[in-house]
Amino acid sequence: MQVIRIPVLTDNYIFLLCDRTKNIAAVVDPAIAEPVIEQLQQLDAKLVAIFNTHHHHDHVGGNQQLIKLFNDVVVYGGAEDRGRIPGQQVFLKEGDRVTFGDCTGQVFFVPGHTRAHIAYYFPPTATESGELFCGDTLFAGGCGRLFEGTPTQMLESLTKFQALPDDTRVWCAHEYTLNNLKFALTVDSTNPDLKTRFAAVQAVRSRNESTIPSNLGLEKRTNPFLRWNQPALQTAVNSSNPFQTFARLRGMKDRF
Repeated sequence: MQVIRIPVLTDNYIFLLCDRTKNIAAVVDPAIAEPVIEQLQQLDAKLVAIFNTHHHHDHVGGNQQLIKLFNDVVVYGGAEDRGRIPGQQVFLKEGDRVTFGDCTGQVFFVPGHTRAHIAYYFPPTATESGELFCGDTLFAGGCGRLFEGTPTQMLESLTKFQALPDDTRVWCAHEYTLNNLKFALTVDSTNPDLKTRFAAVQAVRSRNESTIPSNLGLEKRTNPFLRWNQPALQTAVNSSNPFQTFARLRGMKDRF
């Protein structure tokens, strides 16, 4: 499965999944339709699935136009997003499976950013690492704001990702990495992996290049929202338990 990253709007990413042997494609969170259509035309591929992670317009804004052009495309989303995702036909819950070509993905229910957010995880194969399409739940160096969920829900959601293999590629939906790492340094300033990553990301962004995908091993070492059990972070926010640490980190990031 080939993944094509399509930058759109100010800082969004759309992800196009391609099976070149069958000339089919699926799209994750199409904020707008036009660049997806252009890429499909270049690939001479048919769109067979839309995988939405949540209902926000910058993730589903292209659904209707794509449905009109590919009238047999199947639109997936979370069961609790019923009525909020344009054209949704399949309503997914924790542990459900989705298929694309010869690949089968697992669905995680990951509320926090929204009450109905889901993520799609395609496990590794003999030749490829796993792929995690996490929407706005996990970001490179950060996590999503809590618009509809609670800190407890988000921590539990992120814990599901922590259990995945370190080489899992993280396809998050926004280019927020540099700012996220600037915040991370304010609470985890003695972390040598974080310092190294920040310098690397500065260089990448100075060339206007993408920092996505990340990988889970790097996130576990440098992302404060996956490190709530680290004594240095607990001390930085004057906390004594993981839930309090996470909640205080999220509040600090909101004000950063």
